[in-house]
Amino acid sequence: MSRHETGCPKAFVLGHPIKHSKSPLLHRAAYRALGVDMDYERLDTREDQLADVFALHTPEHGTRGFSVTMPLKSAVKEHLDYLTPFAQAVGVVNTVYWRHDVDGRLASWGDNTDVSGIVNALRQAGLVGNPQRAAIIGGGGTATAALAALSAMGAEGVRVFVRDASRAQGVADAATRLGLNLDFSPIDSFARSYAEFDVTICTLPAGAADQLLATANRGRSAGYLLDVSYDPWPSVLAGEWESRGGTVTSGLEMLMYQAVDQVKLFTGHDRSHPLPRQKEVLAAMRQAVGLPITGFEPESVNELTWLTR
Repeated sequence: MSRHETGCPKAFVLGHPIKHSKSPLLHRAAYRALGVDMDYERLDTREDQLADVFALHTPEHGTRGFSVTMPLKSAVKEHLDYLTPFAQAVGVVNTVYWRHDVDGRLASWGDNTDVSGIVNALRQAGLVGNPQRAAIIGGGGTATAALAALSAMGAEGVRVFVRDASRAQGVADAATRLGLNLDFSPIDSFARSYAEFDVTICTLPAGAADQLLATANRGRSAGYLLDVSYDPWPSVLAGEWESRGGTVTSGLEMLMYQAVDQVKLFTGHDRSHPLPRQKEVLAAMRQAVGLPITGFEPESVNELTWLTR
């Protein structure tokens, strides 16, 4: 008899393609460390399958939540009862969970933990204070989360490098909601200006940024780079960045830290507070995906921290 048939609580990561996702390794390790009997699985889902997924995998059947990855982070909003104010500001959802609303009805909520993942990946890498000059490469859904992360860290303006600014309206809209100054530049101009930025977040898929620094001057020192791709790692871009004196961190760090807040939500904990035995949970999660154990204590970037920043 499977764990599903025995009524074991469960959560899923939704997206397409999803077979290489490391989220199950992270979540299962966290639940074991917490002593929670809960399962977590991949569920390959296209946009036109979302309605069926929400109908089949309900709280009544033991589902505690969904991690949402590409290409569903915008489409999933149509299937939710509520968005947290934070998710509304960011504009994309990567986490779905259920809570009772003010009328006592069990309702589905959409939130965003990618922002927390980005902030903590950069802080652990050593970035301190407010980034005075920040850049984002790419203009998709992850770029909006990157924008919110930079805003949470105190940036006032961001330059976004894209191939076609007309296709990055979601990023422009998010900047307006977040009160950030934003300007777009052609992606092929990044090699000339990379050293101007304290921090750069590359949101392009694996391999797409391999030639980004091919023509860049090696005499200029780079700042901090978060490359959200992590397979293979180090990426070509990360290697080039380090060769220019920069500090790099990977999307696997981002994935790990955004999962911490998802674990909180899926197990009924408050995002604003640490998990029980959080040090042990963090160590177990990092070991599960081959990351070195550190003493870094992540902060949760959510409504409370957002409204009081």
